[in-house]
Amino acid sequence: MTWHSYRARWQGADYPASPEPSALETWVRLRREEPAEGFEEVEPGCHVRTVPAAECESVRFVTAVCRWRDADFHVHDEREDEGELLLEYLGGSAPEAVALGLERVERGVYRRWVPRAEVGEIQECEVSLDL
Repeated sequence: MTWHSYRARWQGADYPASPEPSALETWVRLRREEPAEGFEEVEPGCHVRTVPAAECESVRFVTAVCRWRDADFHVHDEREDEGELLLEYLGGSAPEAVALGLERVERGVYRRWVPRAEVGEIQECEVSLDL
């Protein structure tokens, strides 16, 4: 599973995407697994087309969010073999982060590996980008 990514809607279809700012305008690299007109195969199973962001109906940043011990978190990674998720705290309280047993990885950023079974439902959170 991809825990955070960009997506774009172009000509009525959604694509995994990567915004690419330039001096004059922002472009968006659209990706798809199958060949399609205007898409160039850059490696097996990966076809790319670059379009101006202005041609996209929307460009969004998508993250996976969940609740653990009554607090909100981003999901950053997974250790499938150990059944654990790497969670990053979304609250703004350092004392609460410490009380949850989270590790401070930099100022204001607290993370912890937790058993997946303890995590509530994982949902996608989309933020529209104004490009």
